Amino acid sequence: MKIVVNTRLLLKNKMEGIGVHAFNVLKRITVNHREHQFLFLFDRKYSEEFIFSSNITPLVLYPQARHPILFYWWFEYSVARILNQVKPDIFYSPDGFLSLKTDVPSIPVIHDLNYEHYPKDTPGPASWYYRHYSPLFAAKARRIITVSEFSKQDIMQHYNVAANKIDVVYNAADGSYIPMPENEKKEIRTKYSQGEEYFLYVSALHPRKNVRRLLEAFDKVKERSGSLLKLVLVGPHYFKNSEMDEAFQNMKFKTDVIFTGRLNVEELSKVMGAAFSLVYVSYFEGFGIPLVEAMQCGIPIIASNITSIPEVTKDTARMVDPFSVDSITEGMLELLKNEALRKEFVEKGYERCKFFSWDKTAELTWQSFKKAIT
Repeated sequence: MKIVVNTRLLLKNKMEGIGVHAFNVLKRITVNHREHQFLFLFDRKYSEEFIFSSNITPLVLYPQARHPILFYWWFEYSVARILNQVKPDIFYSPDGFLSLKTDVPSIPVIHDLNYEHYPKDTPGPASWYYRHYSPLFAAKARRIITVSEFSKQDIMQHYNVAANKIDVVYNAADGSYIPMPENEKKEIRTKYSQGEEYFLYVSALHPRKNVRRLLEAFDKVKERSGSLLKLVLVGPHYFKNSEMDEAFQNMKFKTDVIFTGRLNVEELSKVMGAAFSLVYVSYFEGFGIPLVEAMQCGIPIIASNITSIPEVTKDTARMVDPFSVDSITEGMLELLKNEALRKEFVEKGYERCKFFSWDKTAELTWQSFKKAIT
């Protein structure tokens, strides 16, 4: 087969959830299926680390697709031109965007529909683009891949897609996320949290990640417990997040909050492994890769009780209402006080994380490819 892939989110040292998914799936599929040819479409100079095997041909198409107007140009002109020239068997798009000006069988990965539920959380032009074109992409797709049963049901409901057209293919976590010896934990805490234990948040500082309420809850935890624990937030600003910034400025214990910015996998796995607990209280998720990373590290989790998160965590986390600062506060306080509960979540997490693997993700993605051409 000839398979063309949208690889514009394979960005060296800048990959978030969708890029991580694409990297791990494509790394395995291209190596495991060397008899097939892959054309990777980048929108800027690429890193050689993304050319996983000799059956990959990279191609840079312009312009750089980082704005809705440029999304349209890149997919409807640059990508369409290549697809119509090459006439591949499949066009695979891990970020969910397709070209509508081609008849090539297409498979988008639609990770979630957060923009349908919370359109104001995304800047205006991008929000319009997602909501206008995503239903068209879903209708055009030969098959759709998504990352949870929750997202599958959401896509079916919002875009009137038949259940048998959608394949659920879960995410996973990198193998570098493993339990950490106590002496190494101390080194990381010395480096990042003034030697103290810390609650950890990992993700882009996007409004739907609910950092505002997390900050407010942490302030209450500090006041009520007298604990020395810090709060470490790992991730870049997605765009201006005035609610989060205002909440931070109003904190009594803001000096106990550490923003690290983006960290590479090697460093992030250490920061995760040394954490007291992951606090993952997003109010909308298609999956939530940090949940599995925490499980693999043996770190207890405090997590939202809505969208896909209960599906991923099952009974391995202290569930909270993400819209209630008091609920988040109580969850954090309970883990502070209850060592037996922390150990219970850690043991259950070790078992739960065995269900997720990038090898399985890649194989199920390949099965979707085969379904699309039969």
